[in-house]
Amino acid sequence: MNTIKAILTGHTRGLGAALADLMLSRGIAVLGISRGVSHTRSNKPASPLLQEIKLDLADPVAFAEWLGTETLARFVDSADTVLLINNAGMLQPVGTIEGQDVNAIGRSVSLNVAAPLMLSAAVAAASPEAADRRIVHISSGAARNAYPGWSIYCATKAALDHHARAVALDRNRALKICSVAPGVIDTDLQTEIRGADLDQFPLREKFDELKRSGQLSTPADAARKVLDYALSETFGDASVVDVRELL
Repeated sequence: MNTIKAILTGHTRGLGAALADLMLSRGIAVLGISRGVSHTRSNKPASPLLQEIKLDLADPVAFAEWLGTETLARFVDSADTVLLINNAGMLQPVGTIEGQDVNAIGRSVSLNVAAPLMLSAAVAAASPEAADRRIVHISSGAARNAYPGWSIYCATKAALDHHARAVALDRNRALKICSVAPGVIDTDLQTEIRGADLDQFPLREKFDELKRSGQLSTPADAARKVLDYALSETFGDASVVDVRELL
């Protein structure tokens, strides 16, 4: 039997929580890394398959120190398939460049770019050489389309797309990577978007309409599409995909 072990960031809310629940329901061991722990979001007992690390991924020094421990290597030991899903991310700062807080920019770049790139390298190095290694960056349509007010978010998500393209060129047979846009999902991020001032994000009304017209996918549906693709035989054939375009 193929033993799958997954590392998932931002596993306590939104798409991350749905991915964690889905993988645990399928018998996949999960190492969840987030600022909080999952028992704070529900009254469900913790799964014995879930190991949680409470860590601020926007703090590159603290994250690098944790990556220097043996936790990853111990977790992935004996796995036939090692799956990393870089899901954690933040939208802020939103608005025109002159109004962006420089500290918020630093945290966003650390969380959205530095953390997934650091973790990808660490997981690839820690995984057993014989393991089927798969890396999923959770991307966004904002990586491929520039939106006013979202210069930082667009830039950081585009960085993940290009990272996947470049890593794929290394042609490591035992490692597959793809930056996956999961579609527009009804999560706290969408609530944050709809709460933005129009002068900060002029396209807000577009997202208001998506909510009103029921065009947002549920976290559970998006999680199923992402996970099914990540574990499919075709994963990695393309470096950048949108789940809405998959058959």
